[in-house]
Amino acid sequence: MMHAMLVTGLILVLAACSGPKEPAVNSATPQQVQAHMITVNEIELPEHYVTSGTVTSDHSVAISSRISGYIRKLSVREGDRVEAGQVLVQVDPVDARQAFIQAKAEMVDAEADFQRYSELMKVEAVTRQQLARVELRYKQAKSKVEQARNQLSYAEVRSPVAGVVVDKRLSEGDLASPGLTIVVIEDPSSLLVETYVSEQYVRTLHEEDVVDVNIPALNQTFNGHVRQIVQAADPVTHQFFIKVALPSDKDVHPGMYAQTGFRIGVRNSVMVPEAALVTQAGLHAVYVLDAQQVAHYRQIRLGAPVDGQLEVLAGLHAGDVIAWKEAGATPLQSGMKVLPVAAGQ
Repeated sequence: MMHAMLVTGLILVLAACSGPKEPAVNSATPQQVQAHMITVNEIELPEHYVTSGTVTSDHSVAISSRISGYIRKLSVREGDRVEAGQVLVQVDPVDARQAFIQAKAEMVDAEADFQRYSELMKVEAVTRQQLARVELRYKQAKSKVEQARNQLSYAEVRSPVAGVVVDKRLSEGDLASPGLTIVVIEDPSSLLVETYVSEQYVRTLHEEDVVDVNIPALNQTFNGHVRQIVQAADPVTHQFFIKVALPSDKDVHPGMYAQTGFRIGVRNSVMVPEAALVTQAGLHAVYVLDAQQVAHYRQIRLGAPVDGQLEVLAGLHAGDVIAWKEAGATPLQSGMKVLPVAAGQ
């Protein structure tokens, strides 16, 4: 007797813990309702290999001074937009100014010699070879003055491109010198996503392949294309470096996190309308009709949404008929006999 009571109690406990159940109507006299219904079919969806990456600019320029000198004025900071030709930095051109003064003095001296020898040549007091050497010295002195003047003009460092300042490495008072980066400018209209792809999948990828690029911070997906595949794997991770070109968008900025979905094949999947989905206690289900068009509650496992529909990973098969009612209407229940909604409703 005690054993029977324990078994009965265990059955009741298991029944109570089996999760939420959708109430059913009396199957002996099924209630007839009108609802939308469709027969689900398999469709081909692209198979994706997803990786993580970072948005970068395809056009990044490191700005430096062509002459040595202390920075007298630095008029930009990180985040500033600049135009092509805009003055970014002014360098105190002490050495360049001194070189210009010296070159100009040498030119004046050479010019005086050339004029004197030209007069002497008229009375044949010098030879033509002597005059030619003096003339050559004068031309060289003029060229040095022009070079020194150009160097002096480099005291103003201008931006060669339009873009955004993303890095400022020196400040006013610092010593600038040729090759030492002062600021870095990136063109925000030319963007890439840099990512790595496993050696298992790289053979399926080709330049100009379409790539689905998702920016989680914007909750947006863009169509990119493969710009470059570096044909050498990292010896440690055995992954290949890939660059994916992005379309220009005012909300996408260098440094953003991105997820890249490379299309490596296709798969057959069953899709259902979002309106047909029933969610209870975090579980997803739909109403499936049997041969007598009686509704039955069936749980399903969902994939990702695609064009307003939901991919079903488990719980449905091609050929199943599902039904649903409009939002706000009396919901379907298992055991109801479903009739199609009349045309125009």
